[in-house]
Amino acid sequence: MIEKIKNKTAKITIVGMGYIGLPTSIAFAQAGFNVNGYDVNEEVISTLKSGKIHIKEPDLQQVFEKVLNSDKLKPINKLEKSDVFIICVPTPFIKKENKKLSDISYVESASKAVASFVEKDTLVILESTVPPMTTNEVVGKIIEEETKLKLNEDFYLSYCPERVLPGKILYELKNNDRIVGSSSEKAQKITKELYESILTTGKAYTTDTHTAEMCKLVENSYRDVNIAFANELSIIADKIGINVFELIELANKHPRVNILKPGAGVGGHCLAVDPWFIVEKFPKESSLIRTAREKNDYKPQWIVEKIEKELKEKFPNKEKEITIGILGLSYKPNIDDLRESPSIEIALTLKEKGYNVVGCEPNVLKEEIKGIKNLSLNEILEKSDYLVLTLAHDEFKQNIDLIMSKEVLNVVGITNKGLN
Repeated sequence: MIEKIKNKTAKITIVGMGYIGLPTSIAFAQAGFNVNGYDVNEEVISTLKSGKIHIKEPDLQQVFEKVLNSDKLKPINKLEKSDVFIICVPTPFIKKENKKLSDISYVESASKAVASFVEKDTLVILESTVPPMTTNEVVGKIIEEETKLKLNEDFYLSYCPERVLPGKILYELKNNDRIVGSSSEKAQKITKELYESILTTGKAYTTDTHTAEMCKLVENSYRDVNIAFANELSIIADKIGINVFELIELANKHPRVNILKPGAGVGGHCLAVDPWFIVEKFPKESSLIRTAREKNDYKPQWIVEKIEKELKEKFPNKEKEITIGILGLSYKPNIDDLRESPSIEIALTLKEKGYNVVGCEPNVLKEEIKGIKNLSLNEILEKSDYLVLTLAHDEFKQNIDLIMSKEVLNVVGITNKGLN
């Protein structure tokens, strides 16, 4: 297998053509491999076959067209034999009795689908973020049961989590270090060789499967805890009546202090989800991680309370008659990803309370998002009596003076005025 990888004759199939799977398939195709891009969503495959991508990511359309036209990348809706299968499917959480539990049903379905094509020496890689002890204990067992082959004797299995930033995915796939986890030294070597074929400045580091699984969760939990500290500061600063953004800027003058900026909460498919996977497996030992997650989950609710308080002061007895405009509905600046978006939670909560709410998400070309009218910036400025600036989109930063001329709650502190 290593020789096949070195001479680029190993056939690769990426399972799941989402925000990670599609860029990953492009990266391997650019490296010279023949890549199949598989998805169960026929509309996604149809769009890709037509030469268009279905996600918003800078510069991705151009490189996609190149690898598609060179026949290095083939979108497919039926799996076929491959030397390597890389599973990149969602792992959301489900709410159950005040608990947030991992939903690995997509991973299980993908594993069963892939198992039909696993043969002697096939390499299966899981990239999806999962709770500890999922790769071998779930994926490995499914493949063993379906094929009657033995893990590490007949086929190989590795865990290699992505660690990319939306907006820079293709660059970070090639330049960020990768963690390769496997219970077999041979699988580690093969997988390391594979990922090093797409890395430029980044390096691949090998470890056991459980450490690799925890590594991804720890990285995102670390970030979540730090964001929770900033969000908690914003709530305390509001109580005191001081500017939290000025406070943080001054505190960061200390040579060993680097506090993040607060925002509307934490969203997306990683930071808002991954810490719960640790809490689920180790509820007694993860009190700090749980508290941070709960603090970040509470932030949108706190902002709603802040909005209602301001509306009573600024529009007494007319709060339900005015129009509230939410500036930004994605989960972070300059992307179209709406998953676990705090801004959408704020908008929907206000709407449920009877307020007239509209939104402006310039990165999503839809007239309506989750039941919220999606207006252009000019339209929302014209129609709104009160604005909530939840994201620092480039378009908003370029028009900040115009935005700040209205009644506005600036959650992200673009002008260093923040929540005060």
